[in-house]
Amino acid sequence: MRFLCDEMLASLARLLRAAGYDADLATGGQRDEAILARAKAEARVLLTRDRRLASAGGPGAVLLAEPTAEAQARALSRLLPIDWTLAPFTRCVVDNAPLRTATPEEVARMPQGSRSRGGPFRACPVCGRLYWPGSHVKRMAARLQALSAPQA
Repeated sequence: MRFLCDEMLASLARLLRAAGYDADLATGGQRDEAILARAKAEARVLLTRDRRLASAGGPGAVLLAEPTAEAQARALSRLLPIDWTLAPFTRCVVDNAPLRTATPEEVARMPQGSRSRGGPFRACPVCGRLYWPGSHVKRMAARLQALSAPQA
């Protein structure tokens, strides 16, 4: 599944990207018609907090009224077959690009403590951001695992 999140769902988009989903974010201030056309043209599920936009999007749109990314993620999981452990940490959480293996030169720019822990070391080919399995990844992995757990 590929997603297009409205600008009010930026945190949810980051969570979906961390799980490995292609979750693009609509540009702020973009007109509803442009968002709908893009979702259709790119075969993306439209995720929105806007009732009017969700209504116009028809069955290809999901309205998420919940206030937090965590609650939105849980609501989305109830509506669609989301696997929060699909392919964790394979997309840039900032710009949605698939990550590639970091070059030795890029690894050399990482903090020494991070390099000594071992990889995988990844880089975003678009923004140049570097990724390694540090404490943030452990916290995010636990968050994704919690989202995968069935709720009572």
